[in-house]
Amino acid sequence: MSQIGSLKERLDGLFRPHSVALVGATDNSRWSLNTFQNLQQCGFSGPVYLVHPRHRHVHGQRAYASLQELPERPDLLYVMVPADVVTGVIKEAGEMGIHYAVVLTAGFSETGPEGARLEAHLHLLALRYDMIILGPNGNGFINSQAGIVPYGLLVTPPLRRGPVGLILQSGALASTALGFARNHAIGLSLLVSMGNEMMVACTDVMEYLIDDPATRVIALFLESIRDAGAFRHAAQRAFQAGKPVVALKVGKSSVSQRTAMAHTGALVGNDAVNAAALRQFGVIRVESVEDLLLTAGFLGSAPPLTGTRMGVITPSGGASDIVADRADEEGLQLPDFSPGVKARLRTVVPSFATLHNPLDVTGYVVVDPSLTRRALEVAVDDENFDFLLTFVTLPTHRSPNPERFRAAFRALGELKAKANKPLLAATETLTDIPELAQEMIEAADIQVLGGIEHGLRVLRRAVWWHQRRRLATEEVGPPRRVLLDLGPQRPEGVWGEWRARHLLEAAGIPVTPAALARNPQECRMIAERIGYPVVLKIASDEVVHKSDVGGVVLDIRDPEAVEGAAEDLLRRLRNAALGANIEGILIEPMRRQGHELLVSLSRDPGWGVVLTVALGGIWVEIFQDRAIRVLPVSRGEVRVMLDELRGSRVLKGGRGQPQADVERLTDVIFSLGQLAESLGDHLDTLEINPLWVSGHTIEVLDALIVWRQPSQEEAQ
Repeated sequence: MSQIGSLKERLDGLFRPHSVALVGATDNSRWSLNTFQNLQQCGFSGPVYLVHPRHRHVHGQRAYASLQELPERPDLLYVMVPADVVTGVIKEAGEMGIHYAVVLTAGFSETGPEGARLEAHLHLLALRYDMIILGPNGNGFINSQAGIVPYGLLVTPPLRRGPVGLILQSGALASTALGFARNHAIGLSLLVSMGNEMMVACTDVMEYLIDDPATRVIALFLESIRDAGAFRHAAQRAFQAGKPVVALKVGKSSVSQRTAMAHTGALVGNDAVNAAALRQFGVIRVESVEDLLLTAGFLGSAPPLTGTRMGVITPSGGASDIVADRADEEGLQLPDFSPGVKARLRTVVPSFATLHNPLDVTGYVVVDPSLTRRALEVAVDDENFDFLLTFVTLPTHRSPNPERFRAAFRALGELKAKANKPLLAATETLTDIPELAQEMIEAADIQVLGGIEHGLRVLRRAVWWHQRRRLATEEVGPPRRVLLDLGPQRPEGVWGEWRARHLLEAAGIPVTPAALARNPQECRMIAERIGYPVVLKIASDEVVHKSDVGGVVLDIRDPEAVEGAAEDLLRRLRNAALGANIEGILIEPMRRQGHELLVSLSRDPGWGVVLTVALGGIWVEIFQDRAIRVLPVSRGEVRVMLDELRGSRVLKGGRGQPQADVERLTDVIFSLGQLAESLGDHLDTLEINPLWVSGHTIEVLDALIVWRQPSQEEAQ
């Protein structure tokens, strides 16, 4: 982005032009015709100039041979010329003092090295003339609030204004999303198709929307997270501002990762780390375009949902059964009605109705259409529920007696306005919302969720976001600086356990006692001093996985066995012809009862240092049971990580195992994160495997450090 003017001021100029010039306009291009029609039909009141070097009339109006011939300097250029002509257009515009452009044209960095060089030249030109360019290789934007649509795919008017800001790293998908939003009564404030993000990045638009009063929720379609630091800042600022961010992040599978990489020219990133980071920063991740828009649309207009206790009133037994199953899967509770409310409901519903939650008021609604409403009037007072959900039928223009529907929606809206808790409605299946139904829903000021399947997922995400925001009170402070005297040891290469443990001890991390022996006789002397049983390990920075080469001997119980094990260990390693520099043999006490954890701090190319915590053994190897966060993390967040582990119950003891001191364990892991931060850019990986926990005793039993190799630029 330009350094002149604030981000909001610069993007205001881009997204709110008073005049637009279409450069490369021609009747032979559907892109040109679409963009012209969008500007003419969607409410843009300013002049639209058409520029083509040869045609004098385009789209039924006068065209100009160059920008210089225009009667005024336009605020925004929409550029549709071939890639090799774009730079000439930008140079001409820059010399005229035009500061904003959308470049539709493809053929830049997304195509490979030659295109990247052309894009770099375009970028330099834009910087020289203090221009802001959206794209290249992007369709443009739709400013629904202002009725400004310089966008290359046809938009069907009228625009539906609303609270959702939509940012997409895709072109054609934007039109699909726009159509779905219109058909499901989801209003947009701003839609931006990012293109190659040469100057305007996804995070720039996020920051802009956070400050936009018309936007209450931000929806993202992400092929890649190009600048993890900028994304983190924007996501956290949105969270603090009370604006939910909903993201559809592709790139889970190897196939989609290859596709996204080819499409954007940017790395997709490790999906497990991406998922953890998004969750950590309060971003709601979804799996489909439908859920992206339905979730964002709901959060943009619905009241806060701060609890999971849901009461359900429906005229369908089958719907009740589906809701019960899906609620259980989504972690939504269905508590029973309180005794007083149940007694009152008995006077409302037919005698053959079963009074449990979800409540099926039965097919008697055909005889008495007010049955559902009257049951809701009773249930809304029940303190057992955090919110209520009911189901509605949507009218169409062919529905008989539309006033019956209007009256039902009006009554529901009136009840919602008086209720002391959120009252929500849903359809039983995901269907388009006809215009007639949209009018009635808006008049009643209610929210209608799209179907049981999608609707309950949306509710669970909304509850998660509101609860997380309510509980997010602990600030992440600056890292505790650990002053370490490494002496002559430079932080480079790989440090095995012997060197790594000294670093950990200096930082105050509890490490199991150990000593280094040079021969079997020294091993015996040290073992007698430490006390039996003991463990012998090969000590070498060049043997990373000691067990793989037979470099560990466990549970040695007497002096003769120690000497014999040491001789066997050295002989085995010599016969293996490792060619490694062996410093000696480590002797440590054998630790028995307790729990083993893996704690890893490793550098992700995008997010920086990532903390991974897992229970050892089969939990991490087979079940992939792990919790991941991006540094820095608070102590409270570390505690949450331990609770997330499916195997965390073993830490509570039972079956002869000691109960772990989870609070002390939390402190140790938090301190490891602080240590990793204090090591800065030098650190690539710090792995503790295992971290041994037995009651109040916590010790590092083995450790490995890999130092980061500085780049050539850093080395200079």
